[in-house]
Amino acid sequence: MGTLEALGNILVSAIPTFLLVWILYFYISKVFMKPLEKTMQERYRVTGGRKADAEMSVAEAEKKTGQYEEALRNAKAEIYQNQEQERQKALDVRAVIVQHARQKAEGMVADTRKELDTEVQMAKKSLAVESEKLARSIQQVILQPASSQGRNQ
Repeated sequence: MGTLEALGNILVSAIPTFLLVWILYFYISKVFMKPLEKTMQERYRVTGGRKADAEMSVAEAEKKTGQYEEALRNAKAEIYQNQEQERQKALDVRAVIVQHARQKAEGMVADTRKELDTEVQMAKKSLAVESEKLARSIQQVILQPASSQGRNQ
């Protein structure tokens, strides 16, 4: 029974310590843990709000970046379209210049052909006249000695 009495004495002497620990637990919970927990909740609320604000700022920045990229794409497309229009205008002007040059060349060729035809006609007439004169000269040369041979005999 000595052990039981010793165990009983230990338990009786431990009761004030046990009560003191429970009182200390409630005191710390009320005085220290509750304000700390309240501060932590407030901090979480504030940082969570800041985090949400940061996420909104990031989303806004991404939205603006998308808008800027879209505006940049549109500006590039407009520039390319203007370049294409200018290129087409240059091609049209070039085609007109080539057409005028072709018409001028064709006109020059036609004029030259007319001049050549005129010269050919004139040359043919001149050759006809010259050939006629030459034929008469030949005829006279051939016929004259025969008639002068008959007279000489």
